[in-house]
Amino acid sequence: MNGHALSGVIAGGARFIAGVNATWHDPKPLPKQTVFLANHTSHLDFVVLWASLPRELRARTRPVAAQDYWDHGMKKFLAVDVFNAILVPRHRDGVASAERANDTIDRIAREMGDAYSIIIFPEGTRGDGEEVARFKSGLYYLCQRKPGIQLVPVYMENLNRILPKGEFAPVPFISRVTFGSPTRYDAPGGSQSESKEVFLTRMRDAVLALRQP
Repeated sequence: MNGHALSGVIAGGARFIAGVNATWHDPKPLPKQTVFLANHTSHLDFVVLWASLPRELRARTRPVAAQDYWDHGMKKFLAVDVFNAILVPRHRDGVASAERANDTIDRIAREMGDAYSIIIFPEGTRGDGEEVARFKSGLYYLCQRKPGIQLVPVYMENLNRILPKGEFAPVPFISRVTFGSPTRYDAPGGSQSESKEVFLTRMRDAVLALRQP
């Protein structure tokens, strides 16, 4: 079975294992190029988020994933041939130069072209499921390269319990994926004068606002 044929099977399996309940704040996701930005607690996050999208959106949505984790053996087959992921190096604080970080953003923008949406995790690393770390600046610079692109915040719950850090076998559990209302980099105001700090704080707040009490 090739990667394309496997995609539907993988999506169904991910939804079953995660017991996922996906809800949208808007009745229908808009059919536009989109950045889905979510909190990050598990290596299953992008799989479950991708699987929670309607089929027509999955076909044109590419997860952005850590190259060092996914670029090996069967994981590479799943990432590249099934999910059509964009594999990028992880830039640790104090290690990556600004030039390397910019190269990564340029590559993501190039791989998106005019057709593909993406899934990203702006924290840059997995959290503990309780807190959402400050968003890194890559999202801001990507939006500068893709002015006016649609941004959809997403909050994911319990994925860290299904596949805890350091574990390899998922444990069935009920999870929740909540999709927020679309926004843009230059909103509010429409002047594209929003500073990096204000924008990243607004995007993090938009994700946190989706967390269930």
